[in-house]
Amino acid sequence: MSHDHAEKKYDFMYYVKGALSGGICCSITHASLCPVDVVKTRIQLDPTKYTQGLIGSGRRIIAEEGAAALASGLGATAAGYFVQGWFKFGGVEFFKVQFAHKLGEQKAWDNRVAIYLASSAMAEFIADLFLCPLEAIRIKSVSDPSFPKGVSGGIQRVISTQGVSGLYAGLGPILFKQVPYTMAKFAVQGKAAELIYKSGGIAPETSSKGTNLGVSLASGVIAGVAAAVVSHPADTLLSMINKAGGDKSGSTTTQLIRLAREAGFTKLCTAGLVPRCVMIGTLTAGQFGIFDSVMAVFGAEKFHFHNPNEEAKH
Repeated sequence: MSHDHAEKKYDFMYYVKGALSGGICCSITHASLCPVDVVKTRIQLDPTKYTQGLIGSGRRIIAEEGAAALASGLGATAAGYFVQGWFKFGGVEFFKVQFAHKLGEQKAWDNRVAIYLASSAMAEFIADLFLCPLEAIRIKSVSDPSFPKGVSGGIQRVISTQGVSGLYAGLGPILFKQVPYTMAKFAVQGKAAELIYKSGGIAPETSSKGTNLGVSLASGVIAGVAAAVVSHPADTLLSMINKAGGDKSGSTTTQLIRLAREAGFTKLCTAGLVPRCVMIGTLTAGQFGIFDSVMAVFGAEKFHFHNPNEEAKH
């Protein structure tokens, strides 16, 4: 692909379309899985009470609080992850293309995994600055039945009781969770998709929309499970630090260290892991599937790394 053609193809509107597609896919998938997230968060916060697994714990919540409890934090989830998806997917596309242009096609191909890792880390850092306040509202809505259900009411409650800093109390664990999660998610999905295409002897540019969607979904499941396992300890800490009550003394770092010691390594790694793998595996597959579909609707052809040596053989 010539440099001029690439410049024209991956212009400002390409990144806007990528960002909007990312916002749509993240908002839809996270909002649709809100009930699973509520159950997962409850298991993390109170594993001695919710011992019946994903289905059993969900039934207990409904029996004690009604079905509406499974929609706790839905507004904050939809809004927060639209903003996060905008910057995450849009940012990954932007940084990925910029790295590829700077390095050239051969070096970009040789270093594609490193580019995925660097691009996703930078994009996620920016996205989390916007996600953090809304994620704090979501977790408080799930863990505290008396907490305001609306986003604006929740923000006002936190500011009035904890100050603006209360909205960012979970920034450390969010970064600790989301950055490795997103790095694993995009790098594993990119590699898995590449291997699937290679095993079938096909390429994304010459495959049908249905084939490309199938590859996106399959690679998304693989990437989601890998990302869930990598980021789960930090996800548990994030739920714990935003839980109502408990010892809030000391800095955020001090609180995180104290909570990690109290919970223990095993609990951090395993409490709520199965429902989270179910949730993230489904969610990630859905995200990549929706992202690619919406990009196609917008008339944008998603950037893929190419091996110039392979292209020269054909």
